[in-house]
Amino acid sequence: MPFAENINKAGTVKRVLVAPLDWGLGHATRCIPIINNCINSGIQVVVAGESESLAILENQHPSLVILRLQGYRVSYSKNKRFFFSKMLLQLPRILLAISREKKWLAKTIKEQKIDAVISDNRFGLHNSSIPSVFITHQLNIKTGNSLTEKIAQKINYYFISKFDECWIPDNEKFPGLAGELSHPEKSPGVPVKYLGSLSRFRKKDITEKNNDLLILLSGPEPQRSIFENILLKQLSRFNGSVTLVRGLPGTNKSLTVQHPGITIFNHLETGTLNDLILRSEQIVARSGYSTVMDLYTLDKTAVLVPTPGQTEQEYLAKHLREQKLFYSCEQENFSLTDSLEQLKKFEAQEMRNDENNTLEPVISSWLRSI
Repeated sequence: MPFAENINKAGTVKRVLVAPLDWGLGHATRCIPIINNCINSGIQVVVAGESESLAILENQHPSLVILRLQGYRVSYSKNKRFFFSKMLLQLPRILLAISREKKWLAKTIKEQKIDAVISDNRFGLHNSSIPSVFITHQLNIKTGNSLTEKIAQKINYYFISKFDECWIPDNEKFPGLAGELSHPEKSPGVPVKYLGSLSRFRKKDITEKNNDLLILLSGPEPQRSIFENILLKQLSRFNGSVTLVRGLPGTNKSLTVQHPGITIFNHLETGTLNDLILRSEQIVARSGYSTVMDLYTLDKTAVLVPTPGQTEQEYLAKHLREQKLFYSCEQENFSLTDSLEQLKKFEAQEMRNDENNTLEPVISSWLRSI
Protein backbone atom coordinates (compact mmCIF):
# COMPACT_ATOMS: atom_id res chain seq x y z
CA MET A 1 0.00 0.00 0.00
CA PRO A 2 1.59 3.35 -0.98
CA PHE A 3 1.76 5.88 1.82
CA ALA A 4 0.68 9.48 1.54
CA GLU A 5 3.41 12.00 2.34
CA ASN A 6 4.29 11.46 5.97
CA ILE A 7 2.78 14.31 7.95
CA ASN A 8 5.51 13.95 10.58
CA LYS A 9 8.52 14.16 8.27
CA ALA A 10 9.95 17.14 10.14
CA GLY A 11 10.54 15.05 13.27
CA THR A 12 13.86 13.30 13.82
CA VAL A 13 12.75 10.79 16.48
CA LYS A 14 10.07 8.39 15.25
CA ARG A 15 6.94 7.85 17.32
CA VAL A 16 5.23 4.46 17.09
CA LEU A 17 1.77 3.75 18.46
CA VAL A 18 1.31 0.27 19.98
CA ALA A 19 -2.28 -0.75 20.73
CA PRO A 20 -3.38 -4.21 21.93
CA LEU A 21 -6.92 -5.54 21.85
CA ASP A 22 -8.78 -5.68 25.17
CA TRP A 23 -9.87 -9.36 24.92
CA GLY A 24 -7.92 -10.81 27.83
CA LEU A 25 -4.44 -9.87 29.02
CA GLY A 26 -2.41 -11.79 26.44
CA HIS A 27 -2.61 -9.19 23.69
CA ALA A 28 -0.99 -6.69 26.05
CA THR A 29 1.67 -8.99 27.52
CA ARG A 30 2.92 -10.14 24.13
CA CYS A 31 3.31 -6.50 23.09
CA ILE A 32 5.85 -5.95 25.89
CA PRO A 33 8.86 -7.47 24.03
CA ILE A 34 7.85 -5.47 20.94
CA ILE A 35 7.70 -2.25 22.97
CA ASN A 36 11.06 -3.06 24.58
CA ASN A 37 12.62 -3.65 21.18
CA CYS A 38 11.31 -0.34 19.84
CA ILE A 39 12.57 1.56 22.89
CA ASN A 40 16.00 -0.05 22.59
CA SER A 41 16.07 1.10 18.96
CA GLY A 42 15.56 4.73 19.98
CA ILE A 43 11.88 4.88 19.09
CA GLN A 44 9.37 6.87 21.13
CA VAL A 45 6.52 4.51 21.94
CA VAL A 46 2.95 5.63 22.58
CA VAL A 47 0.61 3.04 24.07
CA ALA A 48 -3.17 2.98 23.67
CA GLY A 49 -5.87 0.82 25.22
CA GLU A 50 -8.14 0.51 28.22
CA SER A 51 -8.96 -1.50 31.32
CA GLU A 52 -6.74 -4.33 32.59
CA SER A 53 -4.66 -4.73 29.44
CA LEU A 54 -3.64 -1.08 29.59
CA ALA A 55 -2.92 -1.39 33.32
CA ILE A 56 -0.31 -4.07 32.55
CA LEU A 57 1.49 -1.83 30.06
CA GLU A 58 1.30 1.16 32.40
CA ASN A 59 2.90 -0.86 35.19
CA GLN A 60 5.58 -2.19 32.85
CA HIS A 61 6.40 1.18 31.27
CA PRO A 62 5.11 4.01 33.49
CA SER A 63 7.15 6.66 31.64
CA LEU A 64 5.48 6.09 28.26
CA VAL A 65 2.74 8.27 26.83
CA ILE A 66 -0.50 6.44 27.62
CA LEU A 67 -3.67 7.09 25.61
CA ARG A 68 -7.16 5.85 26.37
CA LEU A 69 -8.74 3.99 23.49
CA GLN A 70 -12.03 2.25 24.04
CA GLY A 71 -11.92 -1.48 23.43
CA TYR A 72 -14.40 -3.80 21.78
CA ARG A 73 -15.85 -4.74 25.19
CA VAL A 74 -17.10 -8.14 24.12
CA SER A 75 -19.01 -10.19 26.68
CA TYR A 76 -18.93 -13.98 26.86
CA SER A 77 -21.51 -16.65 27.54
CA LYS A 78 -21.64 -18.73 30.71
CA ASN A 79 -22.79 -21.67 28.62
CA LYS A 80 -20.31 -23.23 26.21
CA ARG A 81 -23.04 -24.02 23.66
CA PHE A 82 -23.99 -20.36 23.24
CA PHE A 83 -20.43 -18.97 22.98
CA PHE A 84 -20.31 -18.60 19.18
CA SER A 85 -23.89 -17.36 18.79
CA LYS A 86 -23.35 -14.69 21.44
CA MET A 87 -20.24 -13.52 19.61
CA LEU A 88 -22.23 -13.22 16.37
CA LEU A 89 -24.86 -11.12 18.11
CA GLN A 90 -22.13 -8.69 19.13
CA LEU A 91 -20.81 -8.26 15.59
CA PRO A 92 -22.54 -4.86 15.09
CA ARG A 93 -20.84 -3.59 18.26
CA ILE A 94 -17.47 -4.82 17.00
CA LEU A 95 -17.94 -3.14 13.61
CA LEU A 96 -18.89 0.10 15.37
CA ALA A 97 -15.73 -0.15 17.50
CA ILE A 98 -13.63 -0.66 14.36
CA SER A 99 -15.13 2.43 12.74
CA ARG A 100 -14.63 4.43 15.93
CA GLU A 101 -10.97 3.51 16.28
CA LYS A 102 -10.27 4.44 12.64
CA LYS A 103 -11.53 7.95 13.35
CA TRP A 104 -9.62 8.02 16.63
CA LEU A 105 -6.38 7.07 14.85
CA ALA A 106 -6.73 9.79 12.19
CA LYS A 107 -7.08 12.37 14.95
CA THR A 108 -4.29 10.89 17.08
CA ILE A 109 -1.79 10.83 14.21
CA LYS A 110 -2.01 14.62 14.02
CA GLU A 111 -2.22 15.32 17.74
CA GLN A 112 0.54 12.93 18.82
CA LYS A 113 2.66 13.11 15.63
CA ILE A 114 2.51 9.34 15.15
CA ASP A 115 4.83 7.93 12.44
CA ALA A 116 3.66 4.31 12.44
CA VAL A 117 1.27 1.98 14.24
CA ILE A 118 1.49 -1.58 15.54
CA SER A 119 -1.98 -2.99 16.13
CA ASP A 120 -2.45 -6.22 18.02
CA ASN A 121 -5.77 -7.50 16.64
CA ARG A 122 -7.41 -4.05 16.43
CA PHE A 123 -8.84 -4.05 12.92
CA GLY A 124 -9.39 -0.30 12.61
CA LEU A 125 -5.91 0.97 13.43
CA HIS A 126 -4.57 1.65 9.95
CA ASN A 127 -4.23 4.89 8.01
CA SER A 128 -2.93 5.59 4.52
CA SER A 129 -0.62 8.37 5.80
CA ILE A 130 1.61 6.06 7.89
CA PRO A 131 2.84 2.43 7.88
CA SER A 132 0.72 0.01 9.87
CA VAL A 133 1.32 -3.53 11.13
CA PHE A 134 -1.29 -6.05 12.26
CA ILE A 135 -0.30 -8.68 14.84
CA THR A 136 -2.20 -11.95 15.13
CA HIS A 137 -1.55 -15.64 15.64
CA GLN A 138 -4.92 -16.52 14.10
CA LEU A 139 -4.90 -16.49 10.32
CA ASN A 140 -7.17 -19.50 10.58
CA ILE A 141 -10.05 -18.92 12.98
CA LYS A 142 -11.42 -22.11 14.49
CA THR A 143 -15.20 -22.25 14.86
CA GLY A 144 -15.75 -26.00 14.83
CA ASN A 145 -17.45 -25.81 11.42
CA SER A 146 -15.59 -25.83 8.07
CA LEU A 147 -18.05 -23.47 6.35
CA THR A 148 -18.02 -20.83 9.07
CA GLU A 149 -14.24 -21.16 9.33
CA LYS A 150 -13.90 -20.24 5.64
CA ILE A 151 -16.25 -17.28 6.11
CA ALA A 152 -14.38 -16.15 9.22
CA GLN A 153 -11.04 -16.32 7.39
CA LYS A 154 -12.36 -14.21 4.50
CA ILE A 155 -13.58 -11.57 6.93
CA ASN A 156 -10.30 -11.75 8.83
CA TYR A 157 -8.24 -11.35 5.65
CA TYR A 158 -10.41 -8.47 4.46
CA PHE A 159 -9.42 -6.44 7.49
CA ILE A 160 -5.79 -7.62 7.56
CA SER A 161 -5.37 -6.55 3.92
CA LYS A 162 -5.91 -2.93 5.00
CA PHE A 163 -2.54 -3.07 6.80
CA ASP A 164 0.92 -3.06 5.26
CA GLU A 165 2.34 -6.09 7.06
CA CYS A 166 1.08 -8.93 9.20
CA TRP A 167 3.30 -10.21 12.04
CA ILE A 168 2.77 -13.68 13.46
CA PRO A 169 4.01 -14.46 16.99
CA ASP A 170 5.06 -18.00 16.19
CA ASN A 171 7.83 -19.94 14.49
CA GLU A 172 7.58 -20.02 10.71
CA LYS A 173 8.16 -23.76 10.44
CA PHE A 174 4.94 -25.76 10.83
CA PRO A 175 3.49 -26.63 13.29
CA GLY A 176 5.15 -24.02 15.52
CA LEU A 177 3.14 -23.47 18.67
CA ALA A 178 -0.18 -22.43 17.16
CA GLY A 179 -0.38 -25.14 14.52
CA GLU A 180 -3.06 -24.54 11.90
CA LEU A 181 -4.03 -21.23 13.49
CA SER A 182 -0.82 -19.52 12.37
CA HIS A 183 0.04 -21.67 9.33
CA PRO A 184 -2.80 -21.38 6.81
CA GLU A 185 -2.80 -22.91 3.34
CA LYS A 186 -3.43 -19.43 1.91
CA SER A 187 -1.88 -16.28 3.36
CA PRO A 188 -3.49 -12.81 3.42
CA GLY A 189 -2.63 -10.40 0.61
CA VAL A 190 0.05 -8.54 2.57
CA PRO A 191 3.59 -9.55 3.58
CA VAL A 192 3.52 -12.04 6.46
CA LYS A 193 6.47 -12.20 8.86
CA TYR A 194 6.96 -14.66 11.73
CA LEU A 195 8.39 -13.23 14.96
CA GLY A 196 8.98 -16.45 16.87
CA SER A 197 7.14 -16.96 20.16
CA LEU A 198 6.84 -13.70 22.12
CA SER A 199 7.19 -13.48 25.87
CA ARG A 200 7.98 -10.82 28.44
CA PHE A 201 9.77 -13.52 30.48
CA ARG A 202 13.36 -14.79 30.41
CA LYS A 203 14.65 -18.22 31.37
CA LYS A 204 17.03 -18.21 34.36
CA ASP A 205 19.05 -20.79 36.24
CA ILE A 206 16.66 -21.27 39.13
CA THR A 207 16.85 -24.83 40.41
CA GLU A 208 15.06 -24.49 43.77
CA LYS A 209 11.38 -25.44 43.58
CA ASN A 210 9.76 -23.97 46.70
CA ASN A 211 6.20 -23.65 45.39
CA ASP A 212 4.33 -26.91 44.87
CA LEU A 213 1.48 -25.62 42.70
CA LEU A 214 1.02 -22.42 40.71
CA ILE A 215 -2.37 -21.53 39.23
CA LEU A 216 -2.41 -18.88 36.52
CA LEU A 217 -5.92 -17.62 35.91
CA SER A 218 -6.70 -15.41 32.95
CA GLY A 219 -9.23 -14.85 30.23
CA PRO A 220 -12.73 -13.42 29.96
CA GLU A 221 -15.47 -13.34 32.53
CA PRO A 222 -17.61 -15.04 33.60
CA GLN A 223 -15.53 -18.15 32.89
CA ARG A 224 -12.47 -16.84 34.74
CA SER A 225 -14.48 -16.62 37.98
CA ILE A 226 -16.27 -19.91 37.34
CA PHE A 227 -12.97 -21.76 37.03
CA GLU A 228 -11.56 -19.91 40.03
CA ASN A 229 -14.47 -21.13 42.18
CA ILE A 230 -14.00 -24.71 40.94
CA LEU A 231 -10.34 -24.57 41.93
CA LEU A 232 -10.92 -22.99 45.34
CA LYS A 233 -13.33 -25.77 46.31
CA GLN A 234 -10.74 -28.41 45.46
CA LEU A 235 -7.63 -26.70 46.80
CA SER A 236 -8.60 -27.50 50.39
CA ARG A 237 -7.71 -31.12 49.62
CA PHE A 238 -4.31 -30.29 48.15
CA ASN A 239 -1.31 -31.03 50.35
CA GLY A 240 1.42 -28.50 49.66
CA SER A 241 2.06 -24.85 48.99
CA VAL A 242 -0.16 -23.16 46.42
CA THR A 243 0.11 -19.77 44.76
CA LEU A 244 -2.93 -18.46 42.90
CA VAL A 245 -2.45 -15.53 40.50
CA ARG A 246 -5.93 -14.33 39.56
CA GLY A 247 -5.06 -12.33 36.45
CA LEU A 248 -6.74 -9.15 37.66
CA PRO A 249 -4.33 -6.20 37.30
CA GLY A 250 -5.73 -2.91 38.53
CA THR A 251 -8.09 -4.69 40.94
CA ASN A 252 -7.80 -3.96 44.66
CA LYS A 253 -10.50 -6.33 45.87
CA SER A 254 -8.81 -9.17 47.74
CA LEU A 255 -9.82 -12.81 47.92
CA THR A 256 -9.42 -14.61 51.22
CA VAL A 257 -9.46 -18.35 51.88
CA GLN A 258 -9.13 -20.38 55.05
CA HIS A 259 -6.52 -22.81 53.75
CA PRO A 260 -3.15 -21.77 55.30
CA GLY A 261 -1.08 -23.13 52.42
CA ILE A 262 -2.61 -20.88 49.75
CA THR A 263 -1.15 -17.50 48.77
CA ILE A 264 -3.31 -15.34 46.50
CA PHE A 265 -2.35 -12.41 44.30
CA ASN A 266 -4.58 -10.40 41.98
CA HIS A 267 -1.57 -9.71 39.79
CA LEU A 268 2.22 -9.88 39.91
CA GLU A 269 4.76 -7.72 38.14
CA THR A 270 6.78 -9.34 35.40
CA GLY A 271 10.01 -10.18 37.25
CA THR A 272 8.23 -11.66 40.27
CA LEU A 273 5.93 -13.81 38.15
CA ASN A 274 8.84 -14.89 35.96
CA ASP A 275 10.70 -16.29 38.98
CA LEU A 276 7.55 -17.78 40.52
CA ILE A 277 6.85 -19.83 37.40
CA LEU A 278 10.41 -21.15 37.42
CA ARG A 279 10.20 -22.01 41.14
CA SER A 280 6.89 -23.90 40.83
CA GLU A 281 6.79 -27.68 40.69
CA GLN A 282 3.44 -27.93 38.89
CA ILE A 283 1.31 -25.39 37.00
CA VAL A 284 -2.36 -25.14 36.02
CA ALA A 285 -3.31 -22.46 33.48
CA ARG A 286 -5.65 -21.51 30.70
CA SER A 287 -4.58 -22.39 27.17
CA GLY A 288 -4.52 -18.76 26.06
CA TYR A 289 -1.84 -18.34 23.45
CA SER A 290 0.22 -15.75 25.33
CA THR A 291 0.24 -17.96 28.43
CA VAL A 292 1.42 -20.84 26.24
CA MET A 293 4.24 -18.68 24.80
CA ASP A 294 5.30 -17.60 28.30
CA LEU A 295 5.50 -21.18 29.55
CA TYR A 296 7.24 -22.31 26.36
CA THR A 297 9.89 -19.60 26.78
CA LEU A 298 10.56 -20.76 30.34
CA ASP A 299 10.57 -24.45 29.31
CA LYS A 300 7.72 -25.24 31.71
CA THR A 301 4.94 -27.68 30.96
CA ALA A 302 1.53 -27.41 32.63
CA VAL A 303 -2.06 -28.57 32.81
CA LEU A 304 -3.92 -26.45 30.27
CA VAL A 305 -7.66 -25.95 30.78
CA PRO A 306 -9.28 -24.09 27.85
CA THR A 307 -12.04 -21.57 28.40
CA PRO A 308 -15.26 -23.47 27.57
CA GLY A 309 -16.61 -22.52 24.15
CA GLN A 310 -13.52 -20.54 23.17
CA THR A 311 -12.64 -22.64 20.15
CA GLU A 312 -9.16 -21.15 19.73
CA GLN A 313 -8.16 -22.25 23.25
CA GLU A 314 -9.80 -25.63 22.79
CA TYR A 315 -7.84 -26.20 19.58
CA LEU A 316 -4.57 -25.06 21.19
CA ALA A 317 -5.04 -27.35 24.19
CA LYS A 318 -5.66 -30.36 21.93
CA HIS A 319 -2.88 -29.45 19.49
CA LEU A 320 -0.25 -28.88 22.20
CA ARG A 321 -1.15 -32.12 23.93
CA GLU A 322 -0.72 -33.97 20.63
CA GLN A 323 2.65 -32.26 20.22
CA LYS A 324 3.53 -33.57 23.72
CA LEU A 325 4.30 -30.11 25.02
CA PHE A 326 1.45 -29.72 27.53
CA TYR A 327 -1.13 -31.91 29.23
CA SER A 328 -4.70 -30.67 28.85
CA CYS A 329 -8.19 -31.38 30.11
CA GLU A 330 -11.61 -29.74 30.01
CA GLN A 331 -13.11 -27.50 32.68
CA GLU A 332 -16.27 -29.60 32.83
CA ASN A 333 -15.88 -32.21 35.58
CA PHE A 334 -12.39 -30.88 36.25
CA SER A 335 -10.47 -32.72 38.96
CA LEU A 336 -7.39 -31.02 40.31
CA THR A 337 -6.08 -34.22 41.87
CA ASP A 338 -6.50 -36.28 38.71
CA SER A 339 -5.07 -33.65 36.36
CA LEU A 340 -1.95 -33.14 38.49
CA GLU A 341 -1.45 -36.89 38.69
CA GLN A 342 -1.67 -37.08 34.89
CA LEU A 343 0.79 -34.20 34.59
CA LYS A 344 3.33 -36.16 36.63
CA LYS A 345 3.00 -39.07 34.20
CA PHE A 346 3.05 -36.85 31.10
CA GLU A 347 6.27 -37.14 29.13
CA ALA A 348 6.68 -33.64 27.72
CA GLN A 349 8.95 -33.00 24.76
CA GLU A 350 11.86 -30.58 25.06
CA MET A 351 10.77 -27.08 24.09
CA ARG A 352 12.63 -25.62 21.09
CA ASN A 353 13.37 -22.14 22.39
CA ASP A 354 16.30 -21.83 19.98
CA GLU A 355 13.83 -20.98 17.22
CA ASN A 356 12.65 -17.83 19.01
CA ASN A 357 15.13 -15.45 17.36
CA THR A 358 13.32 -13.54 14.62
CA LEU A 359 11.70 -10.68 16.54
CA GLU A 360 14.64 -8.28 16.47
CA PRO A 361 15.49 -8.53 12.76
CA VAL A 362 11.85 -8.18 11.71
CA ILE A 363 11.32 -5.08 13.84
CA SER A 364 14.69 -3.58 12.91
CA SER A 365 13.94 -3.94 9.21
CA TRP A 366 10.50 -2.40 9.64
CA LEU A 367 11.78 0.51 11.75
CA ARG A 368 14.35 1.37 9.05
CA SER A 369 11.53 1.62 6.52
CA ILE A 370 9.32 4.10 8.36
